[in-house]
Amino acid sequence: MFPGKVDPRKMEKLMKQMGITVSELEGVEQVIIKTKDKDIEIASPSITVMEFQGQKTYQIVGNPIEKARVKEEDVELVVEQTGCTKDEAIKALEESKGDIAQAILSLKSE
Repeated sequence: MFPGKVDPRKMEKLMKQMGITVSELEGVEQVIIKTKDKDIEIASPSITVMEFQGQKTYQIVGNPIEKARVKEEDVELVVEQTGCTKDEAIKALEESKGDIAQAILSLKSE
């Protein structure tokens, strides 16, 4: 879009003329994105907010960690099959990324 090097001051001036404001969102400790079957957690993210014509766009930069969302019925099944505690079942399911059979096998092999 912009060939060669761009002077940041000129870019800022151009964006201001176009009515675009850019700022950093300070003090953010964590961002969690929830999807149907997993959560994506970003700890200590850097967030830039760009506003143009009343619309805000958030750019999130950081190291994401994907966590499978554990279903209550899966936890109950693992507890039933292994005799472990609920916390142990949740941990095993998280480590197996929601794979019930793998969670059961890992708990039975302990």
